[in-house]
Amino acid sequence: MTADIKSIETLTEIVTREILSVLTEDEKKMATLKGEYCKVECVDDLCVTTCFNEIGQVIDAGADRITSTFGSLPDDLSTAQYIDHTLLKPEASRDQITQLCKEANQYKFASVCINPTNVKLCAQLLQDSPVKVCSVIGFPLGASLPETKAFEAEQALKDGATEIDMVINIGALKDRNLDLVARDILTVLKPVHAAGALLKVIIETALLTDEEKQIACLLAKEAGADFVKTSTGFSTAGATVKDVALMRHTVGPLMGVKAAGGVHSKEDLDKMVHAGATRIGASAGVRIVQGDGQ
Repeated sequence: MTADIKSIETLTEIVTREILSVLTEDEKKMATLKGEYCKVECVDDLCVTTCFNEIGQVIDAGADRITSTFGSLPDDLSTAQYIDHTLLKPEASRDQITQLCKEANQYKFASVCINPTNVKLCAQLLQDSPVKVCSVIGFPLGASLPETKAFEAEQALKDGATEIDMVINIGALKDRNLDLVARDILTVLKPVHAAGALLKVIIETALLTDEEKQIACLLAKEAGADFVKTSTGFSTAGATVKDVALMRHTVGPLMGVKAAGGVHSKEDLDKMVHAGATRIGASAGVRIVQGDGQ
């Protein structure tokens, strides 16, 4: 279950090197470039355009085409298929969870996103549906031990989850204890991928500096996670277009980016997708697809 020391050391070394490279590159741009400029990076037939202001900050980013790899989306994606239909309130009742699953099946959302205690019920209700069952781990603080998170993830997978959204150890990241953050991700990733499930890594952007957001994204990417995710929706703020753009720029065109928290309308969703999001976490999914989200 536990990630080995060599993997952790290698991961933190790679991320540290990449961060230093990014910072050096940004310093050069700040010294030599004037005005806004854009850069296009392509992998096969997928291109991501990232635009910067005069001091090298990301101001816009988005994919021209999304491929159908892990963490990515098909070309004919409808609005509903972007959405993880979410109910994470502690007071959520069995009837409310049942209604969530009925709505998800009716509108064909990507998944339902629920607390671990509700996974078994959702898996039963959605067993003949294309809608996935997603559960949250170490939620919402991320302060549990890596082994505790891994155990929690294993149980959710046994109960029928096929997607796991884990919260990183935010305090460890802010302490620059990258070994602990890396072990946190790797220890959860091992059972998740062994079960053939997806791992989304929640970095809680509202609590981080831009540099910390980049470090967290690179740690998740180098560990082999399938998505990076902005927020739990339970902190001081949710997803922003700026953060989604920064995350997309950091992880490149092929990794999934999930925007969660504060997406209440079709207009909000479109802005997040334009910035580079490939999945949206929202409790207002029905209102969004019906076009009357506020």
